[in-house]
Amino acid sequence: MESWGNGSDRIGEDASTLPAAFVARMKEMLGDELPAFLAALSGRSTALRVNPLRLSADRFEEIAPFDREHLAYPSGAYLVPAEERPGRHPYHAAGLYYIQDPGAMVVGALAGARPGERVLDLSAAPGGKTTLMAGMMDGAGVLVANDVVRSRAAQLAGNLERCGVTNAIVTVESVARLVSRFGAWFDRVLVDAPCSGESMFAKSEAARTEWTPDVVLGCARRQMDLLLAAGDLVRPGGVLVYSTCTFSREENEDVVEDFLARRPDFSPEALPFVAGASPAGGPVLSEALSDPDGETEDLQHSAEASSSFAAYRLWPHHMPGAGHFVAALRRVEGMESRLPEPRSKGSPEISLRSFRAFFQSTWPDATIPGRIEARGSTLFAVPSGVPDVGGLNVLRPGVELGTIHGDRFEPAHSLALAIPPEQAASRIDLPLESPDVLRYLTGHTIEAEGPPGWWPVTVDGFALGWGKRVGSTIKNHYPKGLRWPS
Repeated sequence: MESWGNGSDRIGEDASTLPAAFVARMKEMLGDELPAFLAALSGRSTALRVNPLRLSADRFEEIAPFDREHLAYPSGAYLVPAEERPGRHPYHAAGLYYIQDPGAMVVGALAGARPGERVLDLSAAPGGKTTLMAGMMDGAGVLVANDVVRSRAAQLAGNLERCGVTNAIVTVESVARLVSRFGAWFDRVLVDAPCSGESMFAKSEAARTEWTPDVVLGCARRQMDLLLAAGDLVRPGGVLVYSTCTFSREENEDVVEDFLARRPDFSPEALPFVAGASPAGGPVLSEALSDPDGETEDLQHSAEASSSFAAYRLWPHHMPGAGHFVAALRRVEGMESRLPEPRSKGSPEISLRSFRAFFQSTWPDATIPGRIEARGSTLFAVPSGVPDVGGLNVLRPGVELGTIHGDRFEPAHSLALAIPPEQAASRIDLPLESPDVLRYLTGHTIEAEGPPGWWPVTVDGFALGWGKRVGSTIKNHYPKGLRWPS
């Protein structure tokens, strides 16, 4: 087996470096649990979850290349030793799993996205919760992933591409502009709010040195404004999920309680029981709620649990992860938006003949993952159900298919990752143990006999990208920005 290189270590910080005012606040909140909390906060864990768009958890168990420990929730999630360096493995490049904080996995799973729904991840970069929800949606429905910073949105788009997500678009917009375009249209809106980042103190010196009680209050004000605006994006009957990766009450329970006081069209919504999660306090949020759907069977939960709560704290000394807060709110009143059908876009002079011929010859029995839309000479497959988004800054309108050059079509990297490789007429499949895997990922040519032309390159049957065979030489078309160091 080749050595896949070194990843960066995640080193915890001594608790004595934490701001004294923060420690005092946590002492007031936790009492005798403070030492255990500080010890857990200083530690780091590496976790990954299986991408169900690529393979099942059972299949991953059969081929898993790492030592691992099951996490109780969500299913298909594991702790792995940091020395395994899962981010430097070909299976990661092929999108078989996503490396993510265990608490962030819980938040994403509790958002509860379902196939066929319209879902918005409002602060989506780098894409952990977005890709998790995409897996839960199984390619059905519309997923809008937004981030206000274009560079972060580009990273988000790359992770959606790697994970083979075909039903998502990526926008770079303010909440106000999203409200003006969509209105109350979404079944679920996840607001993973920018916060003081207290759970990130172990790995971020900036988070520690910049923290003050005034920073906490400033974050709470911005979170309140964000949540109020986000509420206008939720259709009646839809659910608004609010989360942070911080511990202050001002940014968590107080924000949600204030929101409920200002928005009588929302009410607390029961979250499923999760072992280790602590019900959040507050006049409204501390009340036990019955689960209206009774849908807790997918959780690893206590059989005797008959009620749930509208908000949880995920303490790092109670369960794996850096620490999170999550609350769910259902909109009970209002009027749903009726959005216009998408307008035809693209260059009418662009012929699709070369693309259709390429697609048919490469995947004879596959279907294009959406409606074809041209932006100049570049083609995209826009997910079915996406309404007219004219006027919005859309970074990724769907799966990039490729570019038309006269009567020639050149496929995009994302197209190789969007269609199941087993549907290809031919492919260049490399065993994991082959040195050609590392050669491909570092941008070198490889040798393999077979029919000429563009073909998906796979590792153990999982797509990595494109190769173009000329004779017995496979010219490397793995994107330069993704290539591993030689």
